Amino acid sequence: MAPKRPKGAGAFPKPVATPAPNPPDPAELYAALDLGTNSCRMLIAQPKGSQFHVVDSFSKSVQLGAGLEQTGRLSRASMRRTAQALRICQQKLKRHKVRRMRLVATEACRRADNASEFIRQMYRETGMKLEIIQPEEEARLAVISCAPLVSTRTEQLLVVDIGGGSTELVWIDLSSVPHAERPRAIMRLHAGFHPTASPFPAAKVVDWISVPLGVATLRDQFNDVEDDAARFALMSWFFEENLAEFAPYKDEQTREGFQIVGTSGTVTTVAASHLGLKRYDRTKVDGLRMTSDQIDRVIRDYLSLGPDGRRRDPRIGQDRQALIMSGAAILQALLRCWPTDRLSVADRGLREGLLYAQMSADGVLENGPF
Repeated sequence: MAPKRPKGAGAFPKPVATPAPNPPDPAELYAALDLGTNSCRMLIAQPKGSQFHVVDSFSKSVQLGAGLEQTGRLSRASMRRTAQALRICQQKLKRHKVRRMRLVATEACRRADNASEFIRQMYRETGMKLEIIQPEEEARLAVISCAPLVSTRTEQLLVVDIGGGSTELVWIDLSSVPHAERPRAIMRLHAGFHPTASPFPAAKVVDWISVPLGVATLRDQFNDVEDDAARFALMSWFFEENLAEFAPYKDEQTREGFQIVGTSGTVTTVAASHLGLKRYDRTKVDGLRMTSDQIDRVIRDYLSLGPDGRRRDPRIGQDRQALIMSGAAILQALLRCWPTDRLSVADRGLREGLLYAQMSADGVLENGPF
């Protein structure tokens, strides 16, 4: 005899109504778009306390600088890819009714002979009005994006932003700033590297440099070298040669009280490899601290894998594998000059700096701890 079916078995469960979250007030939203040599990335966010809450985002590899080294111009194919990405960004801005924004382009547009024509074409095709920013502003925005990661024990700080077409380095002396104020002193640099008189203790920018070599441009310069290890060594030493004009290059730096903050896909990929992540997790990577020795072990592992092994390595990923060794060459050169026990990994950069700068200028961030 078949068991008796329980009463009500198989009935549909009563749905539990959950209220839809209220959409953010468009008057509180800010947007920042970073069009680099390799990627187009955008964030839409609203201020929340002393930081911000991301409402929407976009990131796509457009390879705007492809072929720029050889021709000095942005190609039609790269402009077409960029236009497609910008249309998506424009749709997101329209959907969220964002009114306050900065849409910036960096090294590829600074160097391209047809940059003005490209800017006009993008405005005609997408309605997006891009602004080409100069290296100093790019460096400054990278610095303030990393303010929350600055240790209160840091006396000397080096912020490194490894981009697709250029690398920005900023050396900051924090020794005269009270310990608890050091992260906020970095944030105040949104007003400029040499601010006017202020009642607050100031971070002193010792020197900064924009090296016209990033992961894409450095790779392209040494594409003709077939041996993997030789190509890596040449890229690393060539990058170091370009640091000769950077004042701190001449000084030996002790590890005590010295911190490097690295912001780039290279640094976050190395961190993910160090952690053995099969799938990238920003919460585990952003803010992670690594030593020079740990980073060196990851780079040696990349070299032992060779090009084929790196292509198959899930820690690196398909988007990053073609650029990881040029980025690692830059990173190794920096750590050869300034070894540290505190390299902080920043999964943040120009977009976050643009947002912080806009919000700080409008006074909508609370003056509390990060």
